[in-house]
Amino acid sequence: MNKLIENYEKWNNKESISVIHKKPTGQPYVVAKVWVEKSLSTDDKLEQAFMLTNSIDDAWWNNKEVDALHKTRSTSVGDQVLIGIDKYECLMRGWKKL
Repeated sequence: MNKLIENYEKWNNKESISVIHKKPTGQPYVVAKVWVEKSLSTDDKLEQAFMLTNSIDDAWWNNKEVDALHKTRSTSVGDQVLIGIDKYECLMRGWKKL
């Protein structure tokens, strides 16, 4: 796909959400911006961010919908996702709004 068309579709149909990991010291830092469909529910956006920042068949930072800021471990329990002004923490099952 043409890069110009790809960028147009990204900016018009998707939104960028932040994935935040915690260092062992507990200090949070943004590891990636993930592009998700604007029309998805909040739960689906959270699950999409989790899936896209986990290494399954390849390193997560190679995913097309991810702008990696740090090449680090996969997203896991205790990490956070920022959607707009709302922050969510990853739990063993699901998410908790902070």
